[in-house]
Amino acid sequence: MPLPTHAAKYTATPEWTDMFGVFEEDGINDFGVAMSATESTYANQRVLAADPLVKDGIGEEAMVTVTLPYIDSARAGVKRLGAIVSQYGTCESNGILFADQSEAWYMETGSGHYWVAQRIPDDSYAVVANQMAIQEIDFNNSEDFMWHPDIERFVTQNHLNPNRTGFNFRQIFGTQNAMDSVYNLPRVWYGQKCFNPHREQAVSSSEMPFINQAEQLLSLTDARLFLGSHYQQTVYDPLGDGSQADKKRFRPVSLAATQESHILQLRPFNNPAISGLHWLAMGVTAQSVFVPFYAGIEDTPAAYKLGTKTYQPESAYWVYKQAGVLVDAHYKEFGPLLHETQQTLTRDFDELVLQTDQAGQTLSGDELTHLLTNESRRAAEMGLKAYKTLTAKLITQATALSPLSYHQDLNL
Repeated sequence: MPLPTHAAKYTATPEWTDMFGVFEEDGINDFGVAMSATESTYANQRVLAADPLVKDGIGEEAMVTVTLPYIDSARAGVKRLGAIVSQYGTCESNGILFADQSEAWYMETGSGHYWVAQRIPDDSYAVVANQMAIQEIDFNNSEDFMWHPDIERFVTQNHLNPNRTGFNFRQIFGTQNAMDSVYNLPRVWYGQKCFNPHREQAVSSSEMPFINQAEQLLSLTDARLFLGSHYQQTVYDPLGDGSQADKKRFRPVSLAATQESHILQLRPFNNPAISGLHWLAMGVTAQSVFVPFYAGIEDTPAAYKLGTKTYQPESAYWVYKQAGVLVDAHYKEFGPLLHETQQTLTRDFDELVLQTDQAGQTLSGDELTHLLTNESRRAAEMGLKAYKTLTAKLITQATALSPLSYHQDLNL
């Protein structure tokens, strides 16, 4: 597709290979707009029969690339991507996040061309798994909702609404099947359990609300803990004391196949270069740590440029992945070492950010760019060094846990 002539600077997290497209997972642009496009969802067969997916339509591998450089607000992001989906179609169903310092929006594509978006209220949160999440659309409220201009006619003409009244996007376009019950809904349940611990809900309820107000104000710490969670303090924790059936019953939030996890944080500073932070955890989130990268950087550390399909000892991904693999073999013995490293680094990263924020308030232009780049690089190097040290300890201690160990006279 033709792209606008002028593009804003932006930072993004691409896939390790461009074999399937650039696949920029998330990013923050020079206007301070954040975007994340990693949420694959599923549409039901009734909808897809009426509006099939478009083989050469846009997919998540290109959404950030063709949207983020050309928008100056979260609302503008929804409008631009919505127009692209309406015109060119999409090859898959997706959930996409947009945010700026004033608003946060969640957008869902529900078929080949039709989409909706809802503004997340300032005092609320949403937990979304790999399924349609948005519920009732208020077509009289364009401040908090956006939609394909022809979506009402499309649904009515094709008799897609299962309800007599209202327009519940999740029920019209989404799925309610066995996969949702074990793969998606339990993760939403656990997130809402974390943020609203006194609410009673069934683990696989399909009626859990999209928009919620947490019992307490949420922080960066809450986001970190949830993205690294695996049903802790429930019988469904794969590392817990439940039955073998329960421990393998539901798909956890943090999964062994995870390549990266990110948090996009927008703080109330005037300059987007310093207000925006990418917190990036490489590998399995539960076994990794979120490293801060400022939106205004001009380069990334060499270890973050090494993408390989097989183990590469200098690659940031494989440094974190290696430590996790070693912990996996002896979780009860090595878990405390891992948690100690994570806690120490998280505290050090938070301190580094506070100091960098303070130093950066008096800088601008190249001086600010250099500061943010250098401090982001320093944070990355701190994390890599700590995890290499952890790996050395794990390998050393693992020797004593070998099934070929034998207690004998040390002199023999």
